Amino acid sequence: MITAITGIKGSRFRRAAAVTVTAGAVLATGALTAAPAQAVTTPSIVAKGGFVMNNATGKSLYTKAADTKRSTGSTTKIMTAKVVLSQSNLNLDAKVTIQKAYSDYIVANTASSAHLIVGDKVTVRQLLYGLMLPSGCDAAYALADKFGAGSTRAARVKSFIGKMNSTAKSLGLTNTKFDSFDGIGNGNNYSTPRDLTKLASNVMKNATFKTVVKTKSYKAKTITKTGSTRTMAAWTNTNTLLSSYSGTIGVKTGSGPEAKYCLVFAATRNGKTVIGTVLASTSVTQRETDAKKLLNYGFAKIG
Repeated sequence: MITAITGIKGSRFRRAAAVTVTAGAVLATGALTAAPAQAVTTPSIVAKGGFVMNNATGKSLYTKAADTKRSTGSTTKIMTAKVVLSQSNLNLDAKVTIQKAYSDYIVANTASSAHLIVGDKVTVRQLLYGLMLPSGCDAAYALADKFGAGSTRAARVKSFIGKMNSTAKSLGLTNTKFDSFDGIGNGNNYSTPRDLTKLASNVMKNATFKTVVKTKSYKAKTITKTGSTRTMAAWTNTNTLLSSYSGTIGVKTGSGPEAKYCLVFAATRNGKTVIGTVLASTSVTQRETDAKKLLNYGFAKIG
């Protein structure tokens, strides 16, 4: 071990001496110029797919299987929110009554939940928090039921998923398809790191969405069947980057047996925003590590 350390030191000294000699030679010729910026090393990530771009320009900063279609887990809910927020004359304070079907769905699918209570009246704004922070599939169902068209719940859900797909098409997300409102797909719910990043960049222009996804914790006050006010247990954002990476402003986690661990992320530093996606990482901790590496790399690239 000592030998190894000495060897490292020795090589450092030799490099330092070489630099001094070179600098001396340059000074002698009077041709000293500013040293070039150090090259930024491209990071290695565990996630099977990754993409990062400069949010202001859309310029690609990093790609790894960026156009390979993969299951997206709950990052699907970014599109759920986009469709809701794109409704004309949207009233965020409109109330939605929570149906038993939503809680039954959670139980049947062992799905992530906002723990909405049957019979409670919850505003659309609150449902967006329930959708994006604890990744509530019950909130997603409520929104799909509210904003889909049709005389039956099944028809409304189908209509809402149709809107998700037509929105993807209008945004030019050519490698994206949805067959669910929450990411619990039926084998035909997929996107790519590039498409999800483009989607997130688009919906981050919406002030309501931007406020929701950077919120760490939120307590909803709902109206019960009897008309009294219920203060729900706080919803905590599953995006741990909000606490662990300075400048983080969003966006959404995802996970599932097929999707593994996904994260769509964005951060702003010195007035510059980097936005990206990792798909199919190996754990909650690893997807965060992958995202941090890509954020650091993105900021280094845009300077």
